[in-house]
Amino acid sequence: MTAADYADQLKALDSTLRTIEGVLDVDKLRREKAELERTASAPDLWDDQARAQEVTSKLSYVGGELTRIERLRSRLDDAHVLLELAEAEDDPGSLAEVGTEVGSLTKAVDELEVRTLLSGEYDAREAVVAIRAGAGGVDAADFAEMLLRMYLRWAERHGYPTEVYDTSYAEEAGLKSATFVVKHPYAYGTLSVESGTHRLVRISPFDNQGRRQTSFAGVEVMPVVEQTDHIDIPENEIRVDVYRSSGPGGQSVNTTDSAVRLTHVPTGIVVTCQNEKSQLQNKASAMRVLQARLLERKRQEEQAKMEGLKTDAAGSWGDQMRSYVLHPYQMVKDLRTEYETGNPNAIFDGELDGFIEAGIRWRKRSQREA
Repeated sequence: MTAADYADQLKALDSTLRTIEGVLDVDKLRREKAELERTASAPDLWDDQARAQEVTSKLSYVGGELTRIERLRSRLDDAHVLLELAEAEDDPGSLAEVGTEVGSLTKAVDELEVRTLLSGEYDAREAVVAIRAGAGGVDAADFAEMLLRMYLRWAERHGYPTEVYDTSYAEEAGLKSATFVVKHPYAYGTLSVESGTHRLVRISPFDNQGRRQTSFAGVEVMPVVEQTDHIDIPENEIRVDVYRSSGPGGQSVNTTDSAVRLTHVPTGIVVTCQNEKSQLQNKASAMRVLQARLLERKRQEEQAKMEGLKTDAAGSWGDQMRSYVLHPYQMVKDLRTEYETGNPNAIFDGELDGFIEAGIRWRKRSQREA
């Protein structure tokens, strides 16, 4: 490509970045960071640990966002200078370096642009993620465990803290279900496009005849409930059962009845939690998940009402949305966005950003068309 081509690309990137800076309101982010720094420096902050963790987490996020935008702006300015030098000195090496940086900047700006598409009512929330094995027997249970590891690895790659609330192990292998929380701003808006039915096609490692097996697992993503939400659950609407925690193969991992199962009688929603050491901690965690489920149910009902559709709180994650094929060929494909890759191993190791970004763009485009 010529210097003029690179100049046009840098001009387009500059325009896109200015739009992003306006949408994210960089000046507001700077003021918010300064206010959070003042709050974080208060000597009594850690008297309330939950509040302290919320403040420090938000400060880390806002600071990270600012740094990300400022570094992109600095890199873009440097690329302009390098291009001018390459043209002035007629230096092919410097021009090639500009080309490499333009490619890198394009990818970084595209990733940041996705952040501006997260403008839903609950998108800024942390996320509760529930995974359930579906049809497919032991292969489905194994698939559910693969998905759990995939999402935890994705969070780990980004440095997002997670906490597993519950893991219900299947008898032979894998998981019947698992619930965990991703403790990072915009985790809900980011991961909500992962809700749906996931399908795995492979040669079953549990079939002694080596036959191909298709199995399914459901993923449900919910926003974490905050104090401003009005999710009141009368005690007489909840049935509480306690039982002994268990590990793989049904082996007991706790000698007390610390595991908790909550049933919301009006809706039939059931939540379990057994990963904490005490019954009170498990009950508190289970209650947070139940509130998140009811909040998501409320959000879906309101959305369905606005769209004039028949309300079906479970429908959004009952639709097949992604296929993971390991045999007879290697491919992972999103059935909504058509985004695909031929490297399933990388996806199962948490390299999900391409699918998530495509899903966010697809959702925004669908909303605009609607």
